[in-house]
Amino acid sequence: MTPGGETIRITRGRGGEVEVTGTIDAFARDILLRAGFLFFPALRGHGIRLPFDLGQRWENEHAAWAADMLTAARYPVHLDPDLRPHPPGQAAPAAPARPPTMTAQAPPSRPPRR
Repeated sequence: MTPGGETIRITRGRGGEVEVTGTIDAFARDILLRAGFLFFPALRGHGIRLPFDLGQRWENEHAAWAADMLTAARYPVHLDPDLRPHPPGQAAPAAPARPPTMTAQAPPSRPPRR
């Protein structure tokens, strides 16, 4: 958890970039790195943001994924509503259809094993 329970905020900055603010420990850093966030040196420690120009949809998906993973790890997280991949109050899009599962079967030239 973050020291003192400080909320991790994921917002869209003035320039349109998706930024993270708040106290980040090593585990939260790993989650953000996995979600595609970049860490760069800044005057007060480091800055955290998503890469530029990958499209708003991509940014929204990665920001929401990071917020979901941080929340699952019990970090207090605030995600700007405009970063959600689907508007609040609407159902999330259905997961893609999965092909039917195949069971192992003996080849037609062999009798089945018993």
